[in-house]
Amino acid sequence: MQLKVKDLKDLLDINEKTLYEWIREKNLPAYKINHQYHFNVTEIKEWVLKNNIPVSSRFLDMDSGPPLELPLLIKKGGIFFDIDGETPVEVIKNAVNIMPIPPEVSKDMVTLSLLEREEMMPTAIGKGIAIPHPRNPIIADIGNESVTLCLLKKPVDFKAADNEPVTAMFIILSANSKRHLRILARISNLCRQKDLIEHIRSKDPADVIFADIEAKEHFFNNTKQ
Repeated sequence: MQLKVKDLKDLLDINEKTLYEWIREKNLPAYKINHQYHFNVTEIKEWVLKNNIPVSSRFLDMDSGPPLELPLLIKKGGIFFDIDGETPVEVIKNAVNIMPIPPEVSKDMVTLSLLEREEMMPTAIGKGIAIPHPRNPIIADIGNESVTLCLLKKPVDFKAADNEPVTAMFIILSANSKRHLRILARISNLCRQKDLIEHIRSKDPADVIFADIEAKEHFFNNTKQ
């Protein structure tokens, strides 16, 4: 889906001057055709998530097919505590060893895919949260997608932009790039909620964390703009 300047500034709730500044200074993906800028919605979503730009739920879900059920994906993937390790490599390997993996892929494949992505660019998004995910989708069936929440035994340096060590990881296994972006967007939105971050940092029981996620997703789904 292609957007023009007016479309994008309205969706991002910014003025035209800010939009042009982001193109020049923050590498906002843009294509100049016949003296007018055009934008690819998928590329803009990736940029928004990478740069932690607050956006409306309408923008996150546009051009994305039927709604996602994030609580269901987390229920499939599970919530695990005290994942041991001193480095991102160690905690990711240990997490994969205990998380449920679809029969179509091996744990070694999942580990390799996650570490390959981590080596390209750290997946820490700040506030002690990282979202490891394969560089390319490795799940064939949408029904086998999952999100696993792993609370680490001790903080680990993931080279986050805010320099805060990671205490929890949301590991995404998705079926295609569009689904991946939608899941990533919903998790990023959740991680802006201070009370949920506090539940995670305090290592509250899994049912408490899950109930909070479920409540926030219910609110999100009923207040889309």
